[in-house]
Amino acid sequence: MADFTIKPAKLSDRIVEQLENMLLEGSFAPGQKLPPERDLALMFAVSRPSLREAIQKLEAKGLVSRRQGGGTYVCDNLAVGLTDPLFELIGRHPESQFDLLEFRHALEGICAYYAALRGTAADFAQIKKHYDAICSAQQLNDVEQEAKAVGSFYLAVAEASHNVVLLHLVRGLTPLVEQNIRVNLETLKQKDGIGAKLNAHRQTLMQAVINGKPEQARQASNDHLAFIEEAMLDVGKERSRIERSLRRSQQG
Repeated sequence: MADFTIKPAKLSDRIVEQLENMLLEGSFAPGQKLPPERDLALMFAVSRPSLREAIQKLEAKGLVSRRQGGGTYVCDNLAVGLTDPLFELIGRHPESQFDLLEFRHALEGICAYYAALRGTAADFAQIKKHYDAICSAQQLNDVEQEAKAVGSFYLAVAEASHNVVLLHLVRGLTPLVEQNIRVNLETLKQKDGIGAKLNAHRQTLMQAVINGKPEQARQASNDHLAFIEEAMLDVGKERSRIERSLRRSQQG
């Protein structure tokens, strides 16, 4: 006679399930080092052998990797895929910057919408912290630092959306988006007052998220990116006029 008794799940399998949930929720970022085994064992109130078995199962799934004497790290396969030569080419190609801006319209707009809908006080504190970091970088006139701060600001908004697909997509795209932001900032810095206008847009976005107004947050995100796109096009037109003028003067 067949045995239909339901066998209890192994302790290590339950640990795997909890760790997988933490990875999905973004508690551990790609490339991040996991806490030491003793700390994780205490966190889950399990023995170290059971925890070690769970880590081995995660490693077999390709979710973590262990380094000799260096601990266990979350695999960053998505980030690796987005930094291959094709994506580096996208990041450098001028026309691709506008394609990326269009893509950001959809991605960042929906992140802002759900952040306003689901964000917590802790999420809002993180968004505010990264907004302040943008302002500080601007005062130092450090474009590199400003681009990273802006990227972190958008990532904090994605985290506040509490949508694991959006979160991991934004995380994977962050290097490409930061490069896009850097190019935009370097191009637009010749326009007077542009930094203040960009920050005003981000502040409007942040306030809509904190106030729990999803549609306003999405619109603020779209307005911000549309402003950048229009400003970039204006700079391109002005540059073309200057180049034509120079050519005419050289011919004369």
